[in-house]
Amino acid sequence: MLIKTRSFARAGLLGNPSDGYFGKTVSFAFANFSAELTMYETPELGFVPGAVDDATFKSPDDLLQEIQLFGYYGGIRLMKAVSKLFFLYCRDNGITLPQKNFTVRYKSDIPRLVGLSGSSAICTAMLKALQQFYGVTVPLEYAPTLCLEAERDELDIQCGLQDRVIQMYEGCVFMDFAKDFVEETGHGRYERLDVSRLPNLYIAYDPQRAEISGKYHKKLRVLFEEKKPDILAAMSEFADIAQRGRDAIVAGKREELPALVNANFDLRDRIFNVAAANRRMVMAARSSGASAKFAGSGGAIVGTYEDEAQYGRLVAALAEIGCKTIRPDIPAPAPAIATA
Repeated sequence: MLIKTRSFARAGLLGNPSDGYFGKTVSFAFANFSAELTMYETPELGFVPGAVDDATFKSPDDLLQEIQLFGYYGGIRLMKAVSKLFFLYCRDNGITLPQKNFTVRYKSDIPRLVGLSGSSAICTAMLKALQQFYGVTVPLEYAPTLCLEAERDELDIQCGLQDRVIQMYEGCVFMDFAKDFVEETGHGRYERLDVSRLPNLYIAYDPQRAEISGKYHKKLRVLFEEKKPDILAAMSEFADIAQRGRDAIVAGKREELPALVNANFDLRDRIFNVAAANRRMVMAARSSGASAKFAGSGGAIVGTYEDEAQYGRLVAALAEIGCKTIRPDIPAPAPAIATA
């Protein structure tokens, strides 16, 4: 049995970073980049290192550059953590698994540590593979929570549900993480949106702007748990921006999205004092007339543009500061996981 799964990169269009703080978001997955897993039956259970698990370097300078850009972390720990939570889920729910083992390997072309969810892509692709390999279906609404717990609880990575939701659901999704509902059910309310109603979108990223998003979220978590009034108010405002965006998309009023995208970043900058190196990406994009905000925690931006002339100006403005710009390919959601 040879199983291949993949999860796409994602961009938080509206509402982030409120997903980890009982807010609301609109997010989409795009197929320009993905993490792919290959799993096959073997006598023993094994995890094959990938590119981000490098232990061999060409020189001391190569090692220094790798660590300075991407830290010490790799993909194997992610796959192990998801496997542990999956096996515990099956045990706790009385699911008897077939007596067989696997070897799994992964590869990813998602730009590393620029806020496009490369880590959660490995996690979600792993959960998809485990379900197929063992013939088990984890309810779709709960699958992102399992992946979140693998990263947050097992690996102490501060993160929210948004990335895992969109990488399991795909397409474009509105997510409502109302506190009472999440604490009662273990997941949020998720609504797929019609991607044909979205405005013209772009993604841009700085290949040299690698950051570990968990560091940002750890600081934010402390402020949130201390119930700082400005933080609580900001999370409510982020959620309102996402709700207004959802309503505009459903109503076919795509012309309302650019102002909401800009408002999302402006609020974030006002509350969290965005680093100059990240802010310049947004300002460069806006100089062309396009809207812009962070796609995640920094290093990549997402926004809207009006026409081809504006897109050309956008690409040129971002190229001047070393950023790459793409138009996201947002495929229709994949069919449900087949386990038969």
